[in-house]
Amino acid sequence: MELSFERTDNVIDRLIDELNEHAEVHHPSIIREMIVTALKAGRENDYPADLKLMRTTMKELRYTNKIFGPYRNRKKVTIFGSARTTPDQPIYQKCRDFAHSLVENGYMVITGGGGGIMQAGNEGAGADNSFAVNIRLPFEQETNPVMRESQHSLTYKYFFSRKLAFLKEAHAVALFPGGFGTLDEAMETLTLVQTGKNPPIPLIFIEDDDSDYWESVHLFMKTTLLTKGLISGQDFSLFSITRDINEAVRIIEDFYRVYHSIRFSGKTLIVRLNKPLNPEQVQTLEDEFRDIIIPGGHLRIGEAMPIESDEPDLAELPRLIFDFDRRYYGLLHAFIRRLNTFDGSAP
Repeated sequence: MELSFERTDNVIDRLIDELNEHAEVHHPSIIREMIVTALKAGRENDYPADLKLMRTTMKELRYTNKIFGPYRNRKKVTIFGSARTTPDQPIYQKCRDFAHSLVENGYMVITGGGGGIMQAGNEGAGADNSFAVNIRLPFEQETNPVMRESQHSLTYKYFFSRKLAFLKEAHAVALFPGGFGTLDEAMETLTLVQTGKNPPIPLIFIEDDDSDYWESVHLFMKTTLLTKGLISGQDFSLFSITRDINEAVRIIEDFYRVYHSIRFSGKTLIVRLNKPLNPEQVQTLEDEFRDIIIPGGHLRIGEAMPIESDEPDLAELPRLIFDFDRRYYGLLHAFIRRLNTFDGSAP
């Protein structure tokens, strides 16, 4: 019997409809496609390892959404750093203070759930305002004592599921010095934001007081990657480096002062705002950032578009709308920072 994502009104379609009705699911058309995908995989693939990977991935992502779902309306900051940092090191205390300051400003904290910088982040935020997104490893990664009994603790089999949770739920990412894993997360976050696969978010490298860990990474980017043409100058707009945790918190706060979020409708970028801008401010943005606008286009003040109907809670936010040149995600970050310098008040 045919298995199709398009409805053919066959026996399988009717059985799926009946199953969805009995299970009382939300958005049955989406659930139908998920069921058809599973059935297609079962028909096309007789290799158990492939099927187990798909099964486990879906189970992990389902549980991720269950744990984070009740906190969807609270902004969260993902903290990365070395699992080998010890509590007697100054950078441990700096991370703990940073996480505490985030909570005081209304944020929640996400860490990898292990020791070192991860534990410092959870300690500073407290279990009630933290999430531990852990991974099963043969060494070095038991859930830290702050989060061991917490209902906000998750343990993944696959790194890619865990990585998705780190960024899917984050409104900002802060990185303290660390090893291969920390550098991996730094480069992956940069890559995803640079290519538009992750929405614009603040990415902050926080230095130890007595080292130039991130400045050394920055120097490599400038003297090797940029010099060889492997990245562009605009990519340096994607991140900030600071030794000051108060400045780090301020960078995050300022990023969302006027800017709220983005959504695409084809080539059209919808920039949702926390406050309206006046026409003069919009014209200033257009004059200063013409490169990010597809030639012949303009910035315009608008309302929610049809594609946004699945986010009714954002319908009343003011918007800037324009056709975006997707080669310029670095400049888009600069655009957002400039946008946030306005007072956000209409005349």
